[in-house]
Amino acid sequence: MRALPSETVTARIECAGNGRSFFTSQQGQSVTGTAWRLGAVGVARWRGVRLATVLARAGLTGAAVDLLPQGLDPDYVTGGVNLGPVRRPLPVAKALEDVLLAYEMNGEPLPPDHGFPVRLVVPGWIGVASIKWLGRIEVSATPLSSPWSTQYYRLWGPTYPPEGELLTRQNTKSAFELAWGATLPGDREHVLTGRSWSGHGGVRRVEVSTDGGHTWRTATPHGPDRGWRRWSLRWRPPAPGTYTLRARATDRTGARQPDVEPYNTQGYLFGAVVGHPVTVV
Repeated sequence: MRALPSETVTARIECAGNGRSFFTSQQGQSVTGTAWRLGAVGVARWRGVRLATVLARAGLTGAAVDLLPQGLDPDYVTGGVNLGPVRRPLPVAKALEDVLLAYEMNGEPLPPDHGFPVRLVVPGWIGVASIKWLGRIEVSATPLSSPWSTQYYRLWGPTYPPEGELLTRQNTKSAFELAWGATLPGDREHVLTGRSWSGHGGVRRVEVSTDGGHTWRTATPHGPDRGWRRWSLRWRPPAPGTYTLRARATDRTGARQPDVEPYNTQGYLFGAVVGHPVTVV
């Protein structure tokens, strides 16, 4: 692989359950899975070989429909059932578009926790698609499946079909660069900073509310949108007390973060505006 032409991309990898806790804390709904706030996401600079290059060398034909990348991690056993190693179908169209076989992260060899020696990086899609410790890739002329596309990583709930809806692309989120429940000194101006990101081609605009969503101001963007958009807003609290800060992003398709996220039983893709509590003293 290192003898093939390399490419470096800056891309975000995010757990499909990022923000899951807010289904419960904001919407009063019970969901399963790890109760993340907004920390299950990261951006890195990845270097490797385009998957399209390797597939061409392998003799990919127009009959191919799906790939099934499989990790070298131990078999996943749950409830006494062995589901085998982590693997998840990837459509050939996405594989040929922008997927990377990465062997470096931020200019260093890929760390073990991030998938050494090689991992997939699937920009814009949920994290499980970026298979770590990649061992093999099956190519098929018919659609493929695995427990990670049938049992997990599907949307089930009252607004979804009985068979669920397959998860692929990430949605849009915003987060303040501020401790949860932070205490801020009063009688001075603060610079609120944060980041917004989208699985739909980046962020066009970010708005911030310091009064629980009653009024909104446009935040100032900083730097290019490389995995996420950084932004800031100046705020002078009018008086001591408790405040709920909110940030909402509009992506490049024109879609804006909603006030409420449609419920799904496993708490995936919480993309609604998050209320961030702070106290001013």
